[in-house]
Amino acid sequence: MSKRHLFASSDGLVTKAIRGIISYNPSLSLDEANRVVFDTAYNKSNVSIVSGGGSGHEPAWSGYVGQNLLAASVAGDIFASPSTKQILSAIDRVPSEKGTILVITNYTGDCLHFGLANEKAIAKGHKCRMIICGDDVSVGRKGSLVGRRGLAGQIGVLKIMGGAAGAGGSLDEVYDLGVAFSQQIVSIAATLDHCHVPGRAEHATLGSDEIEIGTGPHNEPGYKKLSPVPSAQELVKQILTYCLDETDPERGYVKFKAGDEAMLLISNYGGISHLEMGALLDELLEQLASQWKLEPVRIACGFLETSLNAPAFSVSIVNVTAAAQNCSYSADEIKSFFDAKTNTSWESMTGSQAIRRSRREQFVSPPQEPRKVIEEAKDLRIDPAVLDRMLRAACGELIAAEPDLTKWDTVMGDGDCGETLKTGANCLIAALDKQLAAQGSVIAVLQELEEIVEGKMGGTLGGILGIFFVSLRTALQENLAIAQNDGLPQLWATAVQAALDNLTQYTPAKVGDRTVMDTLIPFAGGLRSGVFADGVEAAIKGAELTKTLKPRLGRATYVGADASKGLPPDPGAWGAMVAIQGLQSGIAEVIS
Repeated sequence: MSKRHLFASSDGLVTKAIRGIISYNPSLSLDEANRVVFDTAYNKSNVSIVSGGGSGHEPAWSGYVGQNLLAASVAGDIFASPSTKQILSAIDRVPSEKGTILVITNYTGDCLHFGLANEKAIAKGHKCRMIICGDDVSVGRKGSLVGRRGLAGQIGVLKIMGGAAGAGGSLDEVYDLGVAFSQQIVSIAATLDHCHVPGRAEHATLGSDEIEIGTGPHNEPGYKKLSPVPSAQELVKQILTYCLDETDPERGYVKFKAGDEAMLLISNYGGISHLEMGALLDELLEQLASQWKLEPVRIACGFLETSLNAPAFSVSIVNVTAAAQNCSYSADEIKSFFDAKTNTSWESMTGSQAIRRSRREQFVSPPQEPRKVIEEAKDLRIDPAVLDRMLRAACGELIAAEPDLTKWDTVMGDGDCGETLKTGANCLIAALDKQLAAQGSVIAVLQELEEIVEGKMGGTLGGILGIFFVSLRTALQENLAIAQNDGLPQLWATAVQAALDNLTQYTPAKVGDRTVMDTLIPFAGGLRSGVFADGVEAAIKGAELTKTLKPRLGRATYVGADASKGLPPDPGAWGAMVAIQGLQSGIAEVIS
């Protein structure tokens, strides 16, 4: 968890943040003194939905002010409730002919201040009501006198109510919907570490071998620490068990019957990458389907309600069918309220889900690849044992070199070179195990290498090698006559040079630029002697020379490293050299 911030202090940070947040929607206005964001385009004939709470949970709640969602929001200090005066100001900014509903999460400060504001608003003549949302299952029925605390399930309540209000629902209809929906939510959170508040020196932390389940969004301790850290699959299993095990007397809050429709909300607390959130969502959907027979009819995933920069998340599951049985709206109408378009942050986390397809229909098989037939007249064949041994030796050398290649690429690039080459090497070994070299066909090997590079090896190096291999195969097939007239070594020299010449159409890299070309170009030059060892020696010298070169292409140019202080070799050049050396050692082993 990072303790570094752009703004070293929280002084003035909340107001400044809200000023920035509202800029995406010109219809929004900000009462800075009261930290109230309100929609100037809201419809007075609709029920007004107002929410808020402590700051640090953005986009909750200022990011949800807009069409078919909130009419106004109010923000307190970081993790602290807004005052009664602030809340009353929000209510006054969006008066409604039908009435106003305050919707909050179940925390003491929020309940007291919003509750007092609700009473004062009623005394002033507003038709005002309040809903307190508590969806966290971690505490359990016996764990707290105040009931379940509020997590990101409340954002789903806001969206459903906002959609109903936008559709013209009455005060009673929208209020009853909110209550019914909020009572059918089960949620729990898990964290890898706690967040850090700008300007604060003290903060809770977790050990590297710990993960916490049942975490609150204000740095509260979780229900339980897990150590050692479980796998993602095991963590998801525990989370769903806490939420959905109806036999648990402490946490069986919501019952699901066969055929009940569910919604799923996953909130990123702020510090988990989109990459991992996508994988988390997939694992949740897989286990919901396989273990609980649930396939959510709607999904929201993203920064629903955050906790500053916490590497944590919450999972909320809603029984839509049961909610519909306790209000005047059908399950289909509730889903339509979820789908109702807004001009808020909500849209970035829900996409377009009104037209449904089963999850399995979304996954398709790749097109059937035509069987590649190599004409005998266009094939180059060598001793199968030599070919197999050369390739295995080259792969083994690359795999052994991976740690160094990764380390060097982390210093000078993006750190993927070693893993990319290792992946390619492992794939080629797997193909050799399936008798790739059994016929001694060099062309078959190059075709397989093309498939591996195109399908498994990304990045700049993968692109360069892909072009090189396909160009090398073409050059060999076009110049097979050279082998008959001038010998096999001359064919290889001609083909490698032709492949490099073709490669220069796609990259400006040349000797001295500190790239893989610092190995390949000297290798091609050395092969002209007709002796493979000369090409290997030239490749080694070229790779070694990259230790003294300043990068002139690729990501390494951004690092600004000082060559006079000594640099690691270019990992791409070194990897190519290692593979070439491996080919030579494979030949030597067979011959010896």
